[in-house]
Amino acid sequence: MKKILLLSAIALSLSGCLSNQTSGTLIGASAGGLLGNTVNGKWKTAATIAGAAIGGMAGGEVGKTMDKAEDAEKRYIHSH
Repeated sequence: MKKILLLSAIALSLSGCLSNQTSGTLIGASAGGLLGNTVNGKWKTAATIAGAAIGGMAGGEVGKTMDKAEDAEKRYIHSH
């Protein structure tokens, strides 16, 4: 659990330096891994990995949408 929290803290601290898609992937994977890690029993490791994978994919998609919106806004501003 301590390793996951440490990796989550690192991901959050780096997120300001990266694209929204990359930041979303890191934050989503961290959050998903933390949620998956709350599962008890023999499936804890699998749930942590699955949570990180699903969270990373979802966060990446949200970030990609945000990147596209920012690019469209910049193009609009520069064209007017």
